Amino acid sequence: MSAFVRVSGPPNSNFLVGYPGISATLPRIEGKVEIRPLVGVSAPVNISLVTIALHRRETIHPSADSVTKKHLAAPRKEITDIVGKEMLLYRCSAGREHESILCMDLPFVIFIPYGRGGEEVARRVPPASLQLPSRTAETFYELVVTVQQGPQDQKKYPFAVPVQRYDTLSTFGMYNRPESAERVTDHLVTLGISLPRWSYGPLDPVSVYIKLSPNPDWLSKAKKVTIQKITVGIDEEIIFNHEGDEPTRKVKTLAKTTQAVGVKMPEAGYFTNLGLVFPAKDLRDNAGVVPRGQKEFPMYAVNGFTTTGTLYKIEYYLTVKAQMSSARDILLRQPIVVCPFDHAGCKEEMEAIEQAAKDAAHVTPDNPMLPASTIVRSNDPEGLRALGIAIVGGVRKPLIE
Repeated sequence: MSAFVRVSGPPNSNFLVGYPGISATLPRIEGKVEIRPLVGVSAPVNISLVTIALHRRETIHPSADSVTKKHLAAPRKEITDIVGKEMLLYRCSAGREHESILCMDLPFVIFIPYGRGGEEVARRVPPASLQLPSRTAETFYELVVTVQQGPQDQKKYPFAVPVQRYDTLSTFGMYNRPESAERVTDHLVTLGISLPRWSYGPLDPVSVYIKLSPNPDWLSKAKKVTIQKITVGIDEEIIFNHEGDEPTRKVKTLAKTTQAVGVKMPEAGYFTNLGLVFPAKDLRDNAGVVPRGQKEFPMYAVNGFTTTGTLYKIEYYLTVKAQMSSARDILLRQPIVVCPFDHAGCKEEMEAIEQAAKDAAHVTPDNPMLPASTIVRSNDPEGLRALGIAIVGGVRKPLIE
């Protein structure tokens, strides 16, 4: 008899407890696997073994956004990894092929790796769930319950779990330290920039302080240089197959602003402040309604963000270009971090992260103190009561308390 399998999370909350990427919160997936008879409501189910594991599935198809290339290019590449460890929830007693079960509730907890204790893949913090436009790359997670019913019959039941990462929040102190960089193309002019912070989310203001200074050793030549215009932009670089032999790079400019200058290089140098707003994706459709998203992917207000998977990697750069006459143009690319949440959203999360860290202090990964399993076998007295059924005059009838 086939089984009905369902995974339910803790009451009034998500499967995912804690914040992936923040080790102090001990990110984990909690819940219980519920197994009931599928056909016949009260017909017992033969169960030999029940396991659960969190699977990460990644796919890439770099040519999926081009109609012509899509059919000519290599097919979609896909990998599946187990995150953390597979957990054995139930095994029938030794010497028996299976046990006849009326219902079972098996609690579980799967700890998500949080990046400590080695560089091997199993210990890396898993990347966030993400689907790029045209499905050029995607990462999603599934809880896979494996139920062995007797010697031959093994079935797998997948349940989607969206996973987000919280280690790039723009409110963290490390992203709020000013970053500066300098670039020289020829010996006449030096381009210097300073960023007050370097993690940005949707609709966050990006401001950059720019300084063009002449070379004091070649001052007479440098003063003849005319600064024509300065351009600031944000570039998204997707590297497909970055760990493989032939990585493919795709660079796209997300936003750009240009300031016309048209002045000769002053002896003290030229200073300016340029800013732009980080682009966001509108989640509403034409009617102004937020459509129901796919259960595997959270709804983000950005098309992509800084992330590293096994098959692809997404990086972002702030580019500053100074165009001049009588001197070569200078282009500076400064790496920045893009977070899926805006600055206000990051601030709201901070308090909850603090509370989650306090809660996690009472959890021991080696012994998470799970509640006991509930297993009702077909030969248990009053076993049918667990399914809400009683035998009245030899006939099974719904039990009305």
